[in-house]
Amino acid sequence: MSQESDIRDPPQQNSHVNIPCCGSTLPTQGLGEKEGQVSDIARQLEYRVADNPPVHLSFIYGLQQVLLSISSTISIPIIVSKYICAGDLDLVTAEIMSTFLFMCGVCTFLQCTIGVRLPIIQGGCHKFLPAISALMSLPMWKCPEIQVSTTGNLTTTNSSINSTEVPGYDRTEVWQSRMREIQGGIMLASLTQVLIGSTGLLGWLLRFIGPLTIVPTITLVGLSLIDVSIQFCETQWGIAAMTLFLVLLFSLYLGNITLPLKVYKRKKGCVTIRYPAFKLLPVILAVLIAWLVCGILTTTGVFSDDPKSLEYHARTDANLNVLHNANWFFFPYPGQWGMPTLSAASYMGMLAATLTSIIESVGDYYACARISGESPPPAHAVNRGIAIEGFGSLISGAVGSGGATTSYSQNVGAIGFTKIASRRVFQAAGIIFLLCGIFGKFGALLTMMPKPVLGGIVVISFGMVTSVGLSSLQFVNLSSGRNLCIIGLSLLLGLMIPSYLHRNNGAIRTGNAEADQVLSVLLSTSMFVGGVIGFILDNTVPGSREERGILKWKQVSSTRSDDKRKRHRVYELPFVTDFLYRHKAFHYIPFLPSFRAYSDTKNNCKDLRE
Repeated sequence: MSQESDIRDPPQQNSHVNIPCCGSTLPTQGLGEKEGQVSDIARQLEYRVADNPPVHLSFIYGLQQVLLSISSTISIPIIVSKYICAGDLDLVTAEIMSTFLFMCGVCTFLQCTIGVRLPIIQGGCHKFLPAISALMSLPMWKCPEIQVSTTGNLTTTNSSINSTEVPGYDRTEVWQSRMREIQGGIMLASLTQVLIGSTGLLGWLLRFIGPLTIVPTITLVGLSLIDVSIQFCETQWGIAAMTLFLVLLFSLYLGNITLPLKVYKRKKGCVTIRYPAFKLLPVILAVLIAWLVCGILTTTGVFSDDPKSLEYHARTDANLNVLHNANWFFFPYPGQWGMPTLSAASYMGMLAATLTSIIESVGDYYACARISGESPPPAHAVNRGIAIEGFGSLISGAVGSGGATTSYSQNVGAIGFTKIASRRVFQAAGIIFLLCGIFGKFGALLTMMPKPVLGGIVVISFGMVTSVGLSSLQFVNLSSGRNLCIIGLSLLLGLMIPSYLHRNNGAIRTGNAEADQVLSVLLSTSMFVGGVIGFILDNTVPGSREERGILKWKQVSSTRSDDKRKRHRVYELPFVTDFLYRHKAFHYIPFLPSFRAYSDTKNNCKDLRE
């Protein structure tokens, strides 16, 4: 046994080829390789999905994933607090933030354990913010203008409150009533998502999805996040560029360099091992160095101390008030803000956001499987992943986090340069999120990471997501004018239509306010527009299965079902899968691994029995 293998469990394969993440070659045999064959991309990984690093390393690697997503996540409760008239109530904002971080941890752990079972981080879904904004802009939910009268009583000019002078005015009820309205909409929309996943509707549609649908969907996930990258980087381009350079330096140029490390072993005592720190910890190392530089520049007064300046967000003390206001201990529970309320307007707005979240998550599942060196997720895994995501958002609505959760593309892309796809690592990240919510000071400390530092990391992460989407073109005949036309149209319209709608608010007028809102949210989502166009054209324009890339993509028509089960074993539920296969009753439940309703032949059905 090598010295390096003493510090961690050896991965499934013996070859550890560290090919640079942005220049790596993707598998030429497709993702559905047979047992015994290992794709090129899988060889590059230090830990594959089913590998289990030691517990202490799992939490260190998990912290990398948390650092990538926590800043994006905490922005949601801060924005929602303003919408519900609690923007100036620091304690309320801190409690909502703790609730949200707690739910991100719960949802991440559920998704990795019993959901799609891929290394996926569940973070706050920004798609719900436009719906919440539109809901809170209704006359009945507009924030009252509170003033102190000459008699010492509180007065309001909001027409939703009948009296102009409110002696016993309750500020708490103002924001909690708005939060309960948001909760009700999220819970109903999430219940719809659970039904979509549980009934197998999405899995049935997967039979018609091929590379020409996946390419625009995943590619546009990355390209549509350009504005998000700019928002982080523009606060201080120099720091963002330095962070990006450090990640590239560690993961691409220094990846093969190992460092001596002293470790203690019960039998040998203190020994020196060679540890590939640059390859496995590029994010943590880059963040620590960039954060230190920001701290020095903050102390020396280089960065502006004007909160209105963009450069202010590069300071290490920009979010110091969050640390002061966070609770030492806070445990969220359902109904902590009261009983959620229901309305058609709230449900329709949240439903549109939920549908776009589903489309984005399916794209992330395929991207994650590809970048992790696994076969494409089968129908039952996608069904279960969407159902669990909806279930997590349902709980999130019940406890009043102010939002729902979805899969985070930047964390999928990060697998490409961290070389770690272990499910256990992402479960550890979920536990870290959960602890950040319970122990508010700890979570608030992580949120103090300067924005440009995060910007440098998300740039390479979103770039990896984009390249993963484009890599599926290897299955398609690129000499075909049919395919080139579909790819070009789906990508161009996927960027053009959302851009037009963002510039022209209210461009959609159907005569029904709810329908306008739903269509606006859907058509403003690049991956939805591009994916739907690619899906429709690929399934309606004449073309052979070989030309469309379906034969290479699926690779199941001549494969026995027991071989397929070996390839899909990573998606099976722990402990119960063999029991499910032995009993016919479970063969017809769409979200279980034993689901066989989409089998092509009778022989496949027989091979399912053990």
